[in-house]
Amino acid sequence: MTEQRITRPLEKITVRTDTRDILAHAKRDAVRRKFDDWLIFDMDSHHQESVSWNEIVQFIEDPVVREQAMNYHNERVGAPPYGLNANFGMRYQDVGGRILHQADRREDVSGETVHRDVVLARRAMEAMSVDYTILFPVSMLLLGTHPQAHMEVQLGDAYNRWLTEYLIPQDSRLKTLIYLPFNSPDAAYRTAEKFADKPGVIGFCVTSIRHAGVHENAYMPLYRLIEETGKPIAFHAAYHWTDPSLKTIPTFLGMHSLSFVWCNMVHMTNWILQGIPERFPALKSIWVESGLAWIPFLMQRLDDQYMMRQSEAPLLKRMPSDYMRENCWYSSQPMERGNLEALELTMKMINAETQLLYSSDWPHFDFDTPGSIFNLPFVSEQAKRNILGLNAARLFGLPETRPEP
Repeated sequence: MTEQRITRPLEKITVRTDTRDILAHAKRDAVRRKFDDWLIFDMDSHHQESVSWNEIVQFIEDPVVREQAMNYHNERVGAPPYGLNANFGMRYQDVGGRILHQADRREDVSGETVHRDVVLARRAMEAMSVDYTILFPVSMLLLGTHPQAHMEVQLGDAYNRWLTEYLIPQDSRLKTLIYLPFNSPDAAYRTAEKFADKPGVIGFCVTSIRHAGVHENAYMPLYRLIEETGKPIAFHAAYHWTDPSLKTIPTFLGMHSLSFVWCNMVHMTNWILQGIPERFPALKSIWVESGLAWIPFLMQRLDDQYMMRQSEAPLLKRMPSDYMRENCWYSSQPMERGNLEALELTMKMINAETQLLYSSDWPHFDFDTPGSIFNLPFVSEQAKRNILGLNAARLFGLPETRPEP
């Protein structure tokens, strides 16, 4: 007898829907898979820092810029956040309004004793059985293309202070990678020096849309300092339609497919061929939100060309792919699963058992729950445990056991 499925219409998800209701299936999956004894670390989740921008600008160090920002927010109705250069009118990730939690979340947090962002992070963590999560911004991912370099310094510093002095101290399971104003190498150095030892800081972040080479000599003191801290540097990919190489693409589908990969491919090429892993062998790098499919391509392409032109990469002592496989870590999202055979080979080529870090990318439209790793048929249970949490614990120097709630 054929089993009949009982179905019911889903309630419409709005910007006010509770995170726990949106992730109800993820919660049931976590219980069914008995994640209670699994350490799960989310390498990449997001909060919408622009919603709290009137709080953040109060941490701007320059008194003139701070006063301008506060007056801007006090006097202008419906204005976008002061100083941010994100294209707020070109946000297509919510798929024309069909995925509302992508663009905005106004769920009720009344009665809570901590900041709204902490409440929302906790709800998502509980639903997905996540023990630690790294909070990344959204609009600030484009700050590296700001036409005023000093504004990146001022706004980035204010965000870092707000995060480390106010937000993440409210829950020890929230972690951060300090935003580096990478367009100003001296300021980036001072930022790393200033925030390296703050509680909850487990590394440093470069938002990856940059028009400066990561191998420029001006960054060498920064890399030496970060290496000495023992904490990693992460390159978080993003997109920007004004990038000259991507202006010909007419759809967000094409933009999203290429741009999040392209910026990190360029950085990785310079990172490897200019010998950064040889110059700073203890410096750990993480490549975030680029997916995985690009890595085997770049490994093979760089190896092929290196064998014919080794004189142009004189610092290398091994094949480019060896550095990518052994000196770099990767976040899983968005993990391309259309061809499982290709994914299996990809994970083998990158040493996923030790180098891959689970990331949800919540609340973006293409987020992945821990089940995205757990369901892979070709990965052993130990490898799944490593990817979901133990690799991150070892990389960031965290306990390999679950923390107390």
